[in-house]
Amino acid sequence: MGQLERAAEAKLARSARFVHAHPRTLASAVAISLACFGAAAWGIAQTAPDAADLPRRLVTEIVAHDDVPSQLEALAGHELHLHRSELTRAGDGAESLLARMGIVDAEAVAFVRRDALARKLIEGRAGKIVRASATRGGQLEELTARYAPADSELIATHFERLSIVRGDDGRFSARVETAPLATTVRLGSGTIRSSLFGATDESGIPDAVAVQMAEAFSVDIDFHRELRRGDTFSVVYETLTADGEPITWNHAAGRMLAAEFVNKGEAHSAVWFRDENGKSGFYGLDGKSKRRAFLTSPMEFSRVTSGFSMRMHPILNQWRAHKGVDYGAPMGTPVRVVAQGTVKFAGRQNGYGNVVEVEHGNGKATLYAHLSRIDVRVGQRIDQGERVGAVGATGWATGPHLHFEFKVQGSQVDPLAMAKASEAIELSPAARQRFAGIAQQIRGQLDAAATVGATLAE
Repeated sequence: MGQLERAAEAKLARSARFVHAHPRTLASAVAISLACFGAAAWGIAQTAPDAADLPRRLVTEIVAHDDVPSQLEALAGHELHLHRSELTRAGDGAESLLARMGIVDAEAVAFVRRDALARKLIEGRAGKIVRASATRGGQLEELTARYAPADSELIATHFERLSIVRGDDGRFSARVETAPLATTVRLGSGTIRSSLFGATDESGIPDAVAVQMAEAFSVDIDFHRELRRGDTFSVVYETLTADGEPITWNHAAGRMLAAEFVNKGEAHSAVWFRDENGKSGFYGLDGKSKRRAFLTSPMEFSRVTSGFSMRMHPILNQWRAHKGVDYGAPMGTPVRVVAQGTVKFAGRQNGYGNVVEVEHGNGKATLYAHLSRIDVRVGQRIDQGERVGAVGATGWATGPHLHFEFKVQGSQVDPLAMAKASEAIELSPAARQRFAGIAQQIRGQLDAAATVGATLAE
């Protein structure tokens, strides 16, 4: 080892011993040094000129551009492609459908009429999603139609795509293929002006989502009596799409994942959650189930025509106590049992017409009257939500509707009050911990949905 290296090593050893022996002294020296540097920087900044006092210059430059005639000439030479989307209607022909899309092309009309595959465009059920591109002169270049598959087993998962293309030689060709539907998460929000469905239609939210929203909040809000103008909602939902286009032929296409509904200034939340046992349902952001032992309505969503109160009897024409709830709905609408139980009666019963009565234990029973059909038998065990029959007008009925009663120890009580008072289903501790993480994420999505809705409203 050289003399210089031994000297450097000795200095390093002395420095290490000093740091070890005087740590506080060294720290103070470093702090004082930094303070001095800071003071110097501050002093320099104070002596710098004020930006407002600096001279300013205005620079003007002429930008050259093409004259207007040359721009118009370039634009005229640009090839223009027009795209138009439509839904097929009942009674549509090839000519009327294409004309509605701004396409006037006799060759395309003739091809659709004579080609077996191309004819699928105007055959079958209406509601096909059609997108076409045309030349500036209105000649068809390409057309794509998306619709429900003929195989009913595939209708929930796939769609058919019909493509009609004009080749380089000017001739048309057609092909049909089956493709899988895609699931897309969407955000939506709205404000009540007249009804829930009116607000969701205005916001472009599927009816299936509106039905689930009414179902999820049925214990919190009486949508028949408590809905107010100005109430707001935000919703996160899944929708099935065909090549990015939301489908219209599957009523179950929209599945609500979460929603927040502000009714009379009070916010209510609902989140779709599946527990470790595979059971699913809606829960509030606080983890409390929205589902009760008794559903609030024997139908998914309908119009209350007569509540649990005094009313003028439509046939006897006198004021009498109405000890049930009447729901107006089209003939054949499914009727479901509001809680699990055993069928006590299924048959005809005087002015009630076709009737099903179900016992639920502890002296509680429900009755479903004026049915057009009965789908259960006496003694049968049924679970909550199972179908017991369909809406009808049998017995003393002035039109198709369901008369629904809730009995406790043989006496009729208000069904909605009983549903709200019934016990809620609780999450297990393990499921609650997992739900908390999902709820935090959903909260952000609901806030985003509300923000998007407010922006669009402005």
